[in-house]
Amino acid sequence: MSEITVGLMTEADVEAVHAIEVACFPVPWSKAAFYREVTENACARYVVVREDGEPVAYAGVWFVLDEGHITNIAVRPDRRGLGYGEKVTRAMIQLAADSGMNWMTLEVRRSNEIAQSLYRKLGFVDVGYRKRYYENQEDALVMALEHLPEAHPEDDPMLVRE
Repeated sequence: MSEITVGLMTEADVEAVHAIEVACFPVPWSKAAFYREVTENACARYVVVREDGEPVAYAGVWFVLDEGHITNIAVRPDRRGLGYGEKVTRAMIQLAADSGMNWMTLEVRRSNEIAQSLYRKLGFVDVGYRKRYYENQEDALVMALEHLPEAHPEDDPMLVRE
């Protein structure tokens, strides 16, 4: 049986997270971008689900004022359908609540009904569209989570204390 853990992304995870990014998105972020997110961007937090120590899913968020804006969520293609997307998203939402955020937003492709279904399951609602947002001119659906779970910062091992 595999050991499944959830934690903050580290520099050591960048290579594996970038490989997931490349496998999942037509215009992936660069390895350097992920490295900067982990080492330089004080607003960024990345949560990783690890299976036997190896990243299999990740989610990124930027904390701006009281909003957590989700930058990306991805699950390694060969590990989809195992609940890792929900696990990493729930962990990120809790981290946002524990960090003092009041709400969250994201963009998702209008064609990505699987992701939209997960986000709605977790309480996100449709709030608008961004026309021709993606590289192929596909529109983005803008979704928001207006009610985060109760914060428990004292119990959150992923909380960054500055």
